[in-house]
Amino acid sequence: MTVRRVMGIETEYGIVVPGDPAANPMVASGDVVTAYATSRGIRPARASWDYADEAPLRDARGFDMGRDRAHPSQLTHEVDDPTLANVVLTNGARLYVDHAHPEYSSPEVTTPRDAVTWDRAGELVMREAVARLATVPPGVNLYKNNADGKGVSYGTHENYLMSRATPFASVVRHLTPFFVARQVMCGSGRVGIGVDSRTPGYQIAQRSDFFEVEVGLETTLKRPIINTRDEPHAVADKYRRLHVIIGDCNHADVANLLKMGTTSLVLAMIEADAVGPDLTVRRPVATLHDVSHDPTLRTRLELADGRRMTAVELLWEYHDRAARFLDERYGGSPDEDTTEVMHWWSVVLDKLGRDPMEARREVDWVAKLAVLEGYRERDSLGWGDPRLKAVDLQWSDVRADRGLAHRLAATGRLEVLVDEADVVRAVTEPPADTRAWFRGTCLARFPDDVVAASWDSVIFDVAGQRMLQRVPMLEPLRGTEAGVGDIVRSAPDAASLLRALATADDQGGPSD
Repeated sequence: MTVRRVMGIETEYGIVVPGDPAANPMVASGDVVTAYATSRGIRPARASWDYADEAPLRDARGFDMGRDRAHPSQLTHEVDDPTLANVVLTNGARLYVDHAHPEYSSPEVTTPRDAVTWDRAGELVMREAVARLATVPPGVNLYKNNADGKGVSYGTHENYLMSRATPFASVVRHLTPFFVARQVMCGSGRVGIGVDSRTPGYQIAQRSDFFEVEVGLETTLKRPIINTRDEPHAVADKYRRLHVIIGDCNHADVANLLKMGTTSLVLAMIEADAVGPDLTVRRPVATLHDVSHDPTLRTRLELADGRRMTAVELLWEYHDRAARFLDERYGGSPDEDTTEVMHWWSVVLDKLGRDPMEARREVDWVAKLAVLEGYRERDSLGWGDPRLKAVDLQWSDVRADRGLAHRLAATGRLEVLVDEADVVRAVTEPPADTRAWFRGTCLARFPDDVVAASWDSVIFDVAGQRMLQRVPMLEPLRGTEAGVGDIVRSAPDAASLLRALATADDQGGPSD
């Protein structure tokens, strides 16, 4: 058990129509999706999303929430987008309108580094959509952030496939304190304190103030530290998909890598029942807020056993336990992905422990704070000055020439882990080692025959067939290039592909 597992990132982007504050955000978001799909030759009504297997009201604690009790935002399986802007891309990702925001849901990957790569590919997708719409005034601006500064937050959600056999109570017990502390490595920083940012100041994470409870099913109200949605998009009695809603989006590659990698590694310890003594934090929701409000990192968390430690010290405890775990199972020589995560985990904690500003090349909130402090010193600005909020917004602009985070990376002031050429390829090409390869490649090779897709199926409408043909993909590590690449590439058309898959399946081959 290492950092490697099936994982992915979903990001809702902030959207603004210049000069038109009353613009309908759902229509504008639909324009974003349609503009990009059209530029790539994708017909939204054709390569649409298949909702057949979605169950957003199923709770990991063992029950289904009644539809009459659910907030409308939870009914993600009920299509209510009048723009019909919901497409599957050739890289295996989903691009659609979610709660009046354009959302890019990355394809399934198996490593933190790949998660960073295909997440950054989403930025290029959104950048291209903005460029396309700029030719039709007033156009739109998009921002990779998580709060509008006026009381609204939108999500960057992480997904991790894990063993169904792991008791969910163990997930809650061991991940809650980790999430309370994780923000000091992975927070994106925000000007303003409180959900509406009215109190002047600067905080570590954009999302923390919006969380109200420890455990729950909701994602847009009464947000919980541990989300209990039980919708695996995989073999249900074998897998659980842990849906994490507490993270911020990241521009810094190191922070993004650590967000995905350290969480996956802590999950591996939980699955192996190897976390060790309890690290439960008293008052986790209030403590989450307190940690976010203190960029000095001096706030001490009170543990249930009476100990008090800072968030950095608590993360060191998780780090050291992870190191022992890996040493016991791999003799201190795990795979290169795990080694990379452990390296950056110790580097970042060392820097944060000495002086948080030392981590400005690796951690979003520190990098942003350094920029803001430059403006504050130059122009003698207080934290309540609206110009600082404008800088905060410009930080997350998806345009390469306007987004401050992009400009820092381009000038070598942010550590870049993933080569830009790899990111460009990931815009159109799927990861090779998950079912996303089959989904994306079929869309690229047979665009006129794929009428819908989801995480666990691809649906074909083949000429001469009376019924639609569904190819199920409940095993996320099947449908890979190694497993079905020869079959897909050798098929001259969709009908031939389906026949070849059926034959391979009958013979115990690699198809699902």
